[in-house]
Parts: sequence; C-alpha cells; structure tokens
Amino acid sequence: MERRETAEARRKETREKIQLGGLIVKAGLRLEKRSVILGALIDATERMANDPNERGRLQAIGNRAFGDEAV
Repeated sequence: MERRETAEARRKETREKIQLGGLIVKAGLRLEKRSVILGALIDATERMANDPNERGRLQAIGNRAFGDEAV
C-alpha cells in the first residue's frame, strides 16, 4: 500500500514539473539561461510581496496569454 502511494506521489510531482516547464516555454523563455528564469521568478515573488496590486497585474498578463484556455 505504501509503495503505491509513493509511486502516485512521484507521478503527481512529475506531472507538476512538466506543467511548470510548459509555462516556461509558453512565456517564451525556453532559450534563456536557468539563472535568468529563476531571477525573474524571484523578482516576481518579491514584487508580489511588496505591492498588493502586483499579483493582479501578473495574473491579468497570464490570463491574456492563456486566452480561451482554462486558467
């Protein structure tokens, strides 16, 4: 039973990583260095922590990028 739960947890984690990688591609950052991508993500996290409007601004940008896709 425990082995099955562990395998399921690994599958979920793998799926999440694939989805997150897809977001990097969709954002047009596929060819960027990993340090640039990580820096951009850290910067966004800091901006959201310091500006209550930043999350909404970034979400609006993401929603436009997804278009008709489910968000």
